[in-house]
Amino acid sequence: MKLWEDPRVVRGMRAQLETRRRRLDAGDAPLGWKVGFGAPAMLRLLDIPAPLVGFLTRNARVQSGDSVSLAGWSKPVLEPEIAVHIGHDVPAGANDEAARAAIAGISPAIELADLTAPPEDPEHILSGNIYQRHVVLGGAEPARAGAASDGLTCRIIRRGSEVARTTDPQANTGEWVGIVRHVADVLAAFGERLRAGEIIITGSVVAPLTIEPDENAVAFEVDPIAGVAVRFE
Repeated sequence: MKLWEDPRVVRGMRAQLETRRRRLDAGDAPLGWKVGFGAPAMLRLLDIPAPLVGFLTRNARVQSGDSVSLAGWSKPVLEPEIAVHIGHDVPAGANDEAARAAIAGISPAIELADLTAPPEDPEHILSGNIYQRHVVLGGAEPARAGAASDGLTCRIIRRGSEVARTTDPQANTGEWVGIVRHVADVLAAFGERLRAGEIIITGSVVAPLTIEPDENAVAFEVDPIAGVAVRFE
């Protein structure tokens, strides 16, 4: 069964996209998409064949270095991710070559999510837009058209010290080209389209970090490309 044929996913995606439509009608603007729960253990837990897909809007964007208030959040979680920048529309059924050609470049990103309930039911997760609250992006132009990942070192820094690193940012998420194809297919199944100018944040490159109450900042460096950081209030 394809992901978009799962009745739980169908109900969740319909609810999610209705929320997106309401936000856009109220004056927000599209930013892109996200994937979530793509790590092998989570695929097994949720009994799904591929990652879930959620949306990003401009109002959720935070500029690197800015502060975010966590007041009222249930369980704030931070995910260091790679943002894939889409250079032209990607239709359903695109092959690897077409998906790679559509990737204008990559950049570091941080997703902030609020884990309001245990991740147990795909319908509930999707209807809440996969716990999405903010995405932190820098201002630099994306690098590496086609999304080559060789020679990258990803480092997560909290309280002034490196706490995690990986030289294979696709190991925990799956390949970025495959994610682009997957997002295009899922969107098409629900009457949407992956469009030029959008981004996809592709999942946490290491295990997600729970933000602790006394924590004031986290940085994510992708050498030799760029880095992003966020502060907390």
